[in-house]
Amino acid sequence: MEQFEMLLTSSKTAVERWVKAHIGNRADAEDILQETYLAAFKGFAGLQDKAFFLPWILGIARRKCADWYRAQGKNRIILMDNLPDQAEPGPAESMVEETLECLPEKDRLMLRLFYQKRLSQKQISDHLQIPEGTVKSRLNAARSRFRAAYPYTPKGGTIMAHEKKRSLPKYLPEYSILWKEEAPFAVECEEMTGWFIIPHIGESLVWGMYDLPSRKLDVSYEMNVTGPASVHGLVGVAIKAKVLPPQNSIDSGDPMNDAVAASSGSQEEWNFIAQEKDGYTRFLSAESIKDGVRTLTTFLDGKKFMDNWGFGEHNCGTPIHRKAEGKIRRNGSTITAASVGACMDIVGRCEVKLFGKVYDAVCLMDLGMYEAGMVSEQYLDSDGRTVLWRRFNQDEWAMDHYGKKWSELLPDNEQITINGKRYVHWYDCICIR
Repeated sequence: MEQFEMLLTSSKTAVERWVKAHIGNRADAEDILQETYLAAFKGFAGLQDKAFFLPWILGIARRKCADWYRAQGKNRIILMDNLPDQAEPGPAESMVEETLECLPEKDRLMLRLFYQKRLSQKQISDHLQIPEGTVKSRLNAARSRFRAAYPYTPKGGTIMAHEKKRSLPKYLPEYSILWKEEAPFAVECEEMTGWFIIPHIGESLVWGMYDLPSRKLDVSYEMNVTGPASVHGLVGVAIKAKVLPPQNSIDSGDPMNDAVAASSGSQEEWNFIAQEKDGYTRFLSAESIKDGVRTLTTFLDGKKFMDNWGFGEHNCGTPIHRKAEGKIRRNGSTITAASVGACMDIVGRCEVKLFGKVYDAVCLMDLGMYEAGMVSEQYLDSDGRTVLWRRFNQDEWAMDHYGKKWSELLPDNEQITINGKRYVHWYDCICIR
């Protein structure tokens, strides 16, 4: 069975990602994987065209997952077209489940506890340890958002978000960051890593990258969540990212040339399917459009997808719930990380002034999680929305390509030190929602 072992080895990563995306990183997932591999081994001789091994074994995994859900006696959910004040049993509808998956996690929890688990508002209050009045208001808000999202165009169709006319300034506005002595607050950041959009129906924004020290707007995107979508059986939302015409020309030799090329990829448009689930946000697929040609990758496509869009083991995603954990300490421009490896942590509370507004914010620092040699400061308001995002490069980052250290390329830009190493401020991003 040498051929079986070779094909299984080349397909294992995709099968593991598929199963764990549906079941989660629990012990049962490993049992399902072993059952899948055993069933594939027994049935391999009957597979006529070995070129279809991957979709064939994924079909086995799909059936094994379905068997597991049946064994768990998964609760069915009632149709909530006209939601009553008291829970009543009713028939399950796939569109209801898909609509629920498109709602914020808090809404899903409220609706599932009340309609699926059939708990009273008092029981939910006791279960979540929140006032009964809070339960009532959250439940009403969840109902409203459910009604707004349901019914919707079935899979394959789209619902265009209400388009607002937004425009970014041609040059980066002046801003200030004043650090506070108060302890940083915990925050729930539901934004997609690197793209700032929240994967909920109705969300939209425009964001852009600003060169420093010129402060020019180099590349920007208009982004909309256009409706429900699914890929490989996972329900999420479709996100369209349209590259906007540049407002400024980039000077010859400007280091931002590469950043703009990497961000836009010279594409006309990006289309994503993304998901928020189990306290994480994750990309499920990414499609670029250039000269009318569409190129699609999904989370099952190995390094080709994971190197650009994947986060966490088996694409588990980026955690939503953030609080200061002491992994990174900041004292002015001096930062100390407890680990020499990549890490992320909230490092302080500050007042950010931008666009004439004052934001009470926390600073979430990323030390090499997104890319080795790169550091970012993400200033989040109390709603978990990005106010300002700043990138720093380690002094020797990509030196073979650029030919100089960043302190030589951008000598007037701000510098910080992390565990004794110098990092140089490269560019900023701001959003308008």
